[in-house]
Amino acid sequence: MNDNTNFKPYVSADKVLPEFTVTSIVMGIILAIVFGAANAYLGLKVGMTVSASIPAAVISMGVIRVIMRRNSILESNMVQTIGSAGESLAAGAIFTMPALFLWAAEGTLESMPTYLEITIIALCGGILGVMFMIPLRRSLIVQEHGVLPYPEGTACAEVLLAGEEGGSNAATVFAGMGFGALFKLIVDGFKIVPSEVNTPEIGGFPGQIGTQIYPALIGVGYICGPQISSYMFAGGVIAWLVLIPAVVFFGGSVDFETLGNVDLAGKTIAEVYASDGASAIWSNVIKYIGAGAIATGGVISLIKSLPLIVSTFAKAMKGMSGSKNGGTELRTDRDIKMPIVLGTILIVAIVLWLVPAVPVNLIGGLLIVIFGFFFATVSSRMVGLVGSSNNPVSGLAIATVLIATFVLKATGSNNAAGMAGAIAIASVICVVAAIAGDTSQDLKTGYIVGATPIKQQYGELVGVVASGLAIAGVMVLLNNAWGFGSEELPAAQATLMKMIVEGIMGGKLPWILVFMGVFLALALEILRVPVMPFAIGLYLPVQLSACIMVGGVVRLVFDKMKMKSEDERKRRTTNGTLYCAGLIAGEGIVGILLAVFAVIPMGEGTFADKLGQLFNLTGAAGVIAGLVVLALMIYSLVAFSNRKTGNK
Repeated sequence: MNDNTNFKPYVSADKVLPEFTVTSIVMGIILAIVFGAANAYLGLKVGMTVSASIPAAVISMGVIRVIMRRNSILESNMVQTIGSAGESLAAGAIFTMPALFLWAAEGTLESMPTYLEITIIALCGGILGVMFMIPLRRSLIVQEHGVLPYPEGTACAEVLLAGEEGGSNAATVFAGMGFGALFKLIVDGFKIVPSEVNTPEIGGFPGQIGTQIYPALIGVGYICGPQISSYMFAGGVIAWLVLIPAVVFFGGSVDFETLGNVDLAGKTIAEVYASDGASAIWSNVIKYIGAGAIATGGVISLIKSLPLIVSTFAKAMKGMSGSKNGGTELRTDRDIKMPIVLGTILIVAIVLWLVPAVPVNLIGGLLIVIFGFFFATVSSRMVGLVGSSNNPVSGLAIATVLIATFVLKATGSNNAAGMAGAIAIASVICVVAAIAGDTSQDLKTGYIVGATPIKQQYGELVGVVASGLAIAGVMVLLNNAWGFGSEELPAAQATLMKMIVEGIMGGKLPWILVFMGVFLALALEILRVPVMPFAIGLYLPVQLSACIMVGGVVRLVFDKMKMKSEDERKRRTTNGTLYCAGLIAGEGIVGILLAVFAVIPMGEGTFADKLGQLFNLTGAAGVIAGLVVLALMIYSLVAFSNRKTGNK
């Protein structure tokens, strides 16, 4: 049973503190845009994102308490509520919408997605995510308090309640941002050292391994921990040291067209390897195996969750039927009224259907409302059980893509417009699920500290609007600078969605390779190896997962070290996590800045080209310098993890 009847929030219902203020709104909007842009860059590069709630909380505590000398825990909570919305909206958008850019680049679509199209899709998904969660709040947050732990929401509340540490912890985040920006400038800005170090070809062996040199990847590895990092790295090792050599050895004379790759018809595997190396085999063969494994992993996670999904939906509906629309007169129990919620949902559905810029027809609009509410309910409850990091948003997105594509094809929309419509539907629902999960975590934090729900819900909408208006510009900028699907921005999840739609609509998919990935994933599931991280490692370059593994090893060392006390261990882990969050944000911000430089013409190239021609180190000197920079990144992480906070 739950224990909500005896629960008392930190700020009582009869006490009023500054909350939805100009300060909290402005700070929240800034953090929503910063963390949204940084996570968009990270997700397109790595295939995963990280939570921004705790970093946003410590930054707000540091700025509001230490710099502005204000003392309102509810104001700090509002900042993280608004700020974390940017990260969630970015995660939902980048996992699907880059597929539209890829089709436009190939000529399948007549033009690139416009700023208006991306913005409307992102805003509609975000607004629906908040609105769908509102009637679920009493059922999931209040009535099941003590049953659903909501790990990130509870942890964020603990950070806010430990307000006396806000200044020193915020300094750790800002330090990480500074060093992340500096290292990114050294590697990708001035290009003093190469961004990637690889082993040379040894004795004709066609496999290859190496590591990228990026602070964000080390940060991801540390935050995810050694176990997840090792699964990703294992996937990379299998791809680059087992599958690529096997393909080259056994299929050297095989024409690529026999594998379904019509783009390389007439070329053999041996010829492509001889001219372009192992990376060409990976991008033209292994990626399809990885895509099959990722899709299977998403479906497996969805199947495993089916009993929970069914019970979740049933409990949520039961809880809604017994709740009042307007809530009570208590400050801590007021929601946006149900007529406003229903009216907003109706308006958003009509906008998606009627606005010409969005490729969604009436059937697509109905699918969005039905599956959007269902997946929002599932997402909100599941993050309460397993946390946002384990929320199977990718599995939900794959299921949506499959259903939408089959429905559109069955109704005659099996052309390019139907393909774009399937991705648009999946994009909206992916954003809905991500924002609903984030909203539930934030409302849990607010429930513990004593925030006003209706103000938090308005705060979520502010964060959605701010990040929704910014994400389109970020995506267009990144695509113009490097192109989705490139080595710089693989856009793994979106490329997978594109392949699924093409396969169902009768496009060009090398099904032999895809099914190899499917059966490999099933074998891993039988062995009880987590499929998704392994499959992501299989799909992405091994150099990327190797750098993530470096961060995982640092975390492993800290976890195994003997500490004076458990509090000491917790302090070091928290410092490291906050510093790594800063590294990710810092690199993401500079990544966006470099993308701006990459589209500014200068002479025969761009400003980014000129900037990167100043101090290049190549050959053995570049390799050594790159490893030195990597060592400095590791040292900075160790140093700030061991840093004593102000009150210790």
